[in-house]
Amino acid sequence: MNNYKLLIDGQWVEGACEPFKVINPATLETVATCANGTTEQLDLAVQAAQRAFKSWQHVSHEERKAILHRIADEIAANRDELAALIVAEQGKPFGLAIGEVEGGIAWTRYTAETEIPVEVFEDTEDKLIEGHRKPLGVVASITPWNWPFMIAIWHIMPALRTGNTVISKPSGLTPLSTIKLVEIINNHLPAGVINIITGERGIGSGITAHPGINKIVFTGSTPTGQSVMRNAADNLKRLTLELGGNDAAIVLPGTDVSNVAPAIFGAAFLNMGQTCGALKRLYVHESLYEEMSAALADIAKQQVVGNGMDEGVNFGPVQNKDQLDLVTGLVEDAKTRGARILCGGAPLDQVGYFYPPTIVADISNEAPLVQEEQFGPVLPVIKYADVENAIEMANGIDMGLDGSVWGPDTNEATTIASRLECGTTFVNTHAEIQPNVPFGGCKMSGFGVEFGLEGLLEYTAMQVVHIKK
Repeated sequence: MNNYKLLIDGQWVEGACEPFKVINPATLETVATCANGTTEQLDLAVQAAQRAFKSWQHVSHEERKAILHRIADEIAANRDELAALIVAEQGKPFGLAIGEVEGGIAWTRYTAETEIPVEVFEDTEDKLIEGHRKPLGVVASITPWNWPFMIAIWHIMPALRTGNTVISKPSGLTPLSTIKLVEIINNHLPAGVINIITGERGIGSGITAHPGINKIVFTGSTPTGQSVMRNAADNLKRLTLELGGNDAAIVLPGTDVSNVAPAIFGAAFLNMGQTCGALKRLYVHESLYEEMSAALADIAKQQVVGNGMDEGVNFGPVQNKDQLDLVTGLVEDAKTRGARILCGGAPLDQVGYFYPPTIVADISNEAPLVQEEQFGPVLPVIKYADVENAIEMANGIDMGLDGSVWGPDTNEATTIASRLECGTTFVNTHAEIQPNVPFGGCKMSGFGVEFGLEGLLEYTAMQVVHIKK
């Protein structure tokens, strides 16, 4: 069994505490052990990153681009190994894990090629005023367990591209693919530019309060994001927070159910529903309600649930027992409230954290399954009669990550989508993200954006230069 270590200043070292186990959610077997770092080791990593920053910040844009492309090349050469690690620690089917790795390669190459502009504010006969983008220093990346490889790419690559050094802290549930990623990155960088600290004993809180860290990019739950923000205040750390989502979709009258149901199902059950931007509440007009509910249930029944490494499986387990218990409890509560379970509705009676895709009909908008982010393989379908009421229900929570409207009239659907209170709205699609388009939430779903030039610039500070000619 492999024992994974910490990377500090270019050296792989053991944790100072007893290693922790990484569990396969499909088999409940131990996949590997992983170093349990201490806050003292975090201090050493930050010191190494600070030393490395002194020279790394001055490396040219062209050289940084070339390095990121070489990193992408090595990721591609290790694609299958990385995907197998993702399946073992996270549970998703192998084909989806391959897609996660290939998405990471594409994001790395796009980030490499994004130009960082110099803004000219004034250029006259006797004066030139420019805005230059400077790296911030040490950036800490704190990543969740649902897309452990991809989200680490999203955090780390723009930090490196803009000249920052990095401390990576993956979830203790899914650290393995991130450690392998950091190993690949480190092969192409000076010592200390990239470091990784694993462990669940005060490492996260140590990062958020550390005076030597200049920015934190965090993806995770809203309560944890609030804690990050409170602890980051002492040295005014820059923050990018991509927090919880409880995305709503509205299906308008006249929609072709047979045409959109597969796309709606795919958006709702992406990664077994364990995606911040997955569709989690579906509001369907009463004229289509039964047809849509039945169509989604039919698709759900066709899914093959099992170990992500088994041939033919396209639907894996919930990643951990706490999440499985949360999903189970919310569905059981819905049953007691009179909801109709069209398929699924209970954990499978077998080894592993398996919960089949579940469609819940005849549910009140006030039910906890609708109002709370259940983050699992369940979709509540809520009936509405008036579109104004549907908009009100969609906007009636404190989260605002994504939302979508589905309908036959694109102009009408776009007008309604513009009224949704969220960072990204979609029309006749959902949960589509790409590296050139900014992504971020509003309300309690966080602030700041990732991706595109806007996301890249979040890893920089502007320095204004006044030149008298």
